[in-house]
Amino acid sequence: MSWLILFLAGLFEVGWAIGLKYTDGFTRPLPTLLTVAAMAASLGLLGLAVRELPLGTAYAIWTGVGAVGTVIAGIILFGESMAPMRIVSVLLIVLGLAGLKAST
Repeated sequence: MSWLILFLAGLFEVGWAIGLKYTDGFTRPLPTLLTVAAMAASLGLLGLAVRELPLGTAYAIWTGVGAVGTVIAGIILFGESMAPMRIVSVLLIVLGLAGLKAST
């Protein structure tokens, strides 16, 4: 269950990272409110996950899920680059996350 909670925390991290793009420097109230709510949910779920999981592993996976998800969202939502080096770098992050998961 802790792994699922951690994955959800990572998804909320993606949500708040995307939300930052829509806050326009925190000048738009609704996107700002939703972004802050996603931040709180992400940190809250991370806090629950580290009750059971090793802190270093949980933190690395949380940031990794957030990073990979945000890159994918940027490509889909904002037309960001799909340069081969970028894709290879994301795949290396995913391999690292799988290695951390396998080692616990």
